[in-house]
Amino acid sequence: MAAALLHPDTFLFASALNAEIYVDKSLLIEKTNALINTERCFVCVSRPRRFGKSMGLNMLAAYYDSGSDTGDMFSDLKISECASYELHRNKYHVISVNMQDFLTGNQDVMQMIASFSAQIIREAAEVFPEVTFSEPENLINVLDDIYKETGKRFVILIDEWDCVFRVRQDDMEGQKYYLDFLRMLLKDKAYIALAYMTGILPIKKYGTHSALNMFTEYSMTSPGILAPYFGFVEDEVKELCDHYHMSIEEAKDWYDGYHLSYRDGNADAVLSMYNPKDVSEAMITGKYDTYWNNT
Repeated sequence: MAAALLHPDTFLFASALNAEIYVDKSLLIEKTNALINTERCFVCVSRPRRFGKSMGLNMLAAYYDSGSDTGDMFSDLKISECASYELHRNKYHVISVNMQDFLTGNQDVMQMIASFSAQIIREAAEVFPEVTFSEPENLINVLDDIYKETGKRFVILIDEWDCVFRVRQDDMEGQKYYLDFLRMLLKDKAYIALAYMTGILPIKKYGTHSALNMFTEYSMTSPGILAPYFGFVEDEVKELCDHYHMSIEEAKDWYDGYHLSYRDGNADAVLSMYNPKDVSEAMITGKYDTYWNNT
């Protein structure tokens, strides 16, 4: 059976918490809490692979989803000390999807979207038997009916959102169809509390406009307020080196390959960014090597 998309299981974030190396990036939640239920609630994070995008998304799913009480998972994390912590924890319907999984399992983009929509609709009928759906085969109307009946908005999380543009590079019609679907699903919808997407590529444009122009993009070249929450920053690497008795100077020589410029409050800042795959493997094995490149 396919993993649930509506009210997803929390095991992915639990697995990250249980890993030998877990670096607390939970203050990302403080930033998304400041955007939720506002006109700036559309977030797209673009980073190379192995920079913690999926882990962050799984953390948001566990935090926001009303399907279970995840207080124990967050009680020892930095976010638990923030004023907005209890205000938004487990207060929303969450849909979390890795879009690559649906593209891989279907012949074309239209089938991918149909398969994704059908699964959400099936799960909605099971989770909300008390809701009478006005158009039970229309995903947008189904989500709107759930919002109106329950009074809870949706947090929609899309990992690998850009897979269509990476895998189906020549399918211009499919790309346009996909962008139009995302726009219709997300833009100007009362049921949206937060829409959060991750990928490698920037937001795709076609023609003279972007179908997803409501999104704010946080990239490697323009990381904005999310700069510290993907990859390991120098203080985090130094703490790991101290714990594992490794040299921070060697870690810098091997892995300090990114310097992100961003605005921190009213001041300009530059952040040294390390790849988590490289650093984690080096700490565990006790040997510096090109672990990320080898993936």
